[in-house]
Amino acid sequence: MCMCCVCARIIFPAMSTLFALVVFCCAFAGHGRRVQTSIEHPSKDFASLLLATNPTFATRALDAARSPVTVERHEVRRNSPQMSDNDFDGVKADIVFMFPGQGAQVVGMGAEVAKEVPAAAELYKKASEILGYDLLAIDDKAKLDTTAVSQPAIFVASMAAVEKLRASEGGQAIIDSANVAAGLSLGEYTALAFAGAISFEDGVRITKARGEAMQAAADASSSGMVSVIGLDKEKVGELCAAASKNTGTEIAIANYLCNGNYACSGAMEGVEEVMKIAKPEFKARMAVKLAVAGAFHTDFMKPAVASLEEVLQTVEVKKPRIPVISNVDAKAHSDPAVIKDILTKQVTAPVQWETIMTEGIAGFTKGYELGPGKVLAGIMKRIDKKAEIENVAV
Repeated sequence: MCMCCVCARIIFPAMSTLFALVVFCCAFAGHGRRVQTSIEHPSKDFASLLLATNPTFATRALDAARSPVTVERHEVRRNSPQMSDNDFDGVKADIVFMFPGQGAQVVGMGAEVAKEVPAAAELYKKASEILGYDLLAIDDKAKLDTTAVSQPAIFVASMAAVEKLRASEGGQAIIDSANVAAGLSLGEYTALAFAGAISFEDGVRITKARGEAMQAAADASSSGMVSVIGLDKEKVGELCAAASKNTGTEIAIANYLCNGNYACSGAMEGVEEVMKIAKPEFKARMAVKLAVAGAFHTDFMKPAVASLEEVLQTVEVKKPRIPVISNVDAKAHSDPAVIKDILTKQVTAPVQWETIMTEGIAGFTKGYELGPGKVLAGIMKRIDKKAEIENVAV
């Protein structure tokens, strides 16, 4: 069977009957058969040819095209509103809100703001009802550091930071002035919630499911991450390639943070090899193993994609009121369908934070980091020492 036939069998369920027949007949044409079609009745001619040349194959193909799953997919596409995905093109960053990702968590985060700001306390109450446990009651660092818990915990804490800012003098005006948002990995969900693309409640549900799925994917393999300091991305790429070659395992850059600071993900053997050869062979300042469950933002997280897709199908995603820059391609998207698709890709795609900082928000006036820690402010200062960043910590 030629490659056209193989590809057609793989992609057939997602095609309409007519287009599938076109592909199949093109495949048969590749075997030396001439395809003659009628412009007026192309589907009839294609179907006849296919039935004549391979009736069993054709019958299976037609059955697949008429299956309830295929029909449902076509109905969803046909009934979905066509929306533009470039509505934010040309928006120049002025006031930027940034939200941290996993790793920023600390025991006790959010406790003080929940006591002082009623709106923040209400967020924690809603989150407890969804999660089935009280985030503010977690006093065990090991438990908080698990991917399943830390992801919703950071999401809620960061949204509580927004309420802290809102309750401060002039805070509402600052919130209203924000015209671009971004979040590091997990923080992208917080940015979307801040921008009104998803509700707070759905944000909790998604980060809960995402954290649990990524934890399960991490538990299924021996993998991890290592931070390499003091090398540019080209050198880190070479370092990862050498580690992969030496161990016969996969490891690659997963987080492009800023020049001289890149996180690599892969098999544990690759992680250990990077730590072993980074300084003596590639002159890195240091290579530090990260305290994470597994190789995030690589194919090691593929098992988590299905669970994330499932929960995303149950939530409503709206067009954000301001641009939210994606970690996957460092662009702002306005089509909710595209945003959902991007979010499913995010768990296995490298984080393009460096590009977001150097291109996506280039020339911004002031930035705010909202949530636990000051990691993003630190990264921005390494990129631009003159950048004005204010932390709204919880």
